[in-house]
Amino acid sequence: MKRTSPWAQRAWLILPLLAAFLLLAAAGQARAAVDEGALQQLATGDFGARIAAIEAIGAGGGEEARRVIAALGAGELGVLDGRVVIVRDGRVTDVGGAVVEAAPDAVDLLRVNNRVRRALATANAALDLSADDATRRLAAAQTLRDNASETLLPVLERALESEQDDAIREIVLLAAAKVNLNADDPAKRLKAVTALGESSDPAVKALLEPFMAQDNGTWREPDALVREAAAASIAAIERRVAVAQNIGTVFSGLSLGSILLLAALGLAITYGVMGVINMAHGELLMVGAYATFVVQGLFRAHLPEWVDWYVVAAIPAGFLAAAAVGVVMERSVLRFLYGRPLESLLATWGISLVLIQAARVVFGPQNVELANPVWMSGGVELAAGVVLPWNRIVILGFAAFVLFLVWLMMNRTRLGMFVRAVTQNRAMAGCVGVPTARVDTLAFAIGAGIAGLGGVALSQISNVGPAMGTGYIVDSFMVVVLGGVGQLAGAVWAAMGLGIVSKFLEGWAGAVIAKILVLVFIIAFIQKRPQGIFALKGRFADN
Repeated sequence: MKRTSPWAQRAWLILPLLAAFLLLAAAGQARAAVDEGALQQLATGDFGARIAAIEAIGAGGGEEARRVIAALGAGELGVLDGRVVIVRDGRVTDVGGAVVEAAPDAVDLLRVNNRVRRALATANAALDLSADDATRRLAAAQTLRDNASETLLPVLERALESEQDDAIREIVLLAAAKVNLNADDPAKRLKAVTALGESSDPAVKALLEPFMAQDNGTWREPDALVREAAAASIAAIERRVAVAQNIGTVFSGLSLGSILLLAALGLAITYGVMGVINMAHGELLMVGAYATFVVQGLFRAHLPEWVDWYVVAAIPAGFLAAAAVGVVMERSVLRFLYGRPLESLLATWGISLVLIQAARVVFGPQNVELANPVWMSGGVELAAGVVLPWNRIVILGFAAFVLFLVWLMMNRTRLGMFVRAVTQNRAMAGCVGVPTARVDTLAFAIGAGIAGLGGVALSQISNVGPAMGTGYIVDSFMVVVLGGVGQLAGAVWAAMGLGIVSKFLEGWAGAVIAKILVLVFIIAFIQKRPQGIFALKGRFADN
């Protein structure tokens, strides 16, 4: 029989003891007892001393620190015979959780003011910076970015060593740099100033500007290298902010242009086919928006679990509702006014008043409430203060989709061929067998339906009320006239161009002056090129 060596026997005895020791050490580290000096300062000091103690406890980390911070915030932390204890559910425990034999009434609870509450929020953020959940770490980093102190600098440095998420790491780096801006060591200030130069936040620029200031001819920052780095960082931030703001302005212009495009596409078809100046076109937008409101109400009443998708169901509803109104308008009024532009203008203006009053009677004179679906809420943040909202991104995509469908209808269907034929020469189209009366009705229905789709989109970014469409009729005609009658490409270029130019002019001169300048430009352009950006082609283009 093989004998076991004495060393092996000793090893089997030592290994369990070693494992137990490692477990106890790990548990002790996880427990991370709070510094007794900080607890005494918390118990006996004034509010200023308590705030310093809270910062020290938050910087220390551990479960005990989290327990102390939570208890103080809940008004459950107190002092008993010079010892910090927690009173919860009628029971007194020490900060480690051990029960203390004492009556809760004997504990003198610590008072908390607003300054202490802010310090508690910062300490909680310092503790959450090591959480497993990335969302909690992100929220903690954002809190520390604005409220970090020198006491919490070790916490930030530990987070920088362990953090894997680039977005969170960037915020933590920014918070640490803000703390080091006031360091006595020029090397730390230089490192902080250089790190802040990577930011795109305009508020960071304000932190760096004092480094370039002078008092009575003397630089506030004595170190020349730090001043040079501050100047370079300020210039870099200004470049990034300018680029982000320009991107945001272009996006806002495209967003406005997408709404103008949806409003003008239908008008381009009806005006091109029949030459009718439809002053009720804006009210067709309103019909689509109210159809969206009705669909939302139906979903809330009968399909509450699907209410976030009411917008999808509102798309065909808005199209059909506006198209039905368009058919009634064309059959009952406009059919008898072709070739009489003044009478058709006055008639459609009267129809617009009727539609507005009908909306007031049915839905009331006040705006109605439409909620954005969850998947259209929020946005993409390009930089501080520059956010691309999801609802406008979706509307841009929706406008592109509608444009594609209209192009498909106009260029790949028999109806589209008839519409183009009637647009170019109504008499000749009738001579070769095109049913012009039916084409008029269908074209007006499609144009009105597209306006209804514009109303569905507009309901997600604007107030829905009886008079919501009146502000878009002039802009829609500007798009049609500038782009060229009956030309889809012209409508796209005109809508997007007007949207972008308007937004840039608004930032420079204000909304009213921008509108005036755009009108002056269109008048001058039409004087030079009456047919618009894209003119009709063919022998009848000048008719």
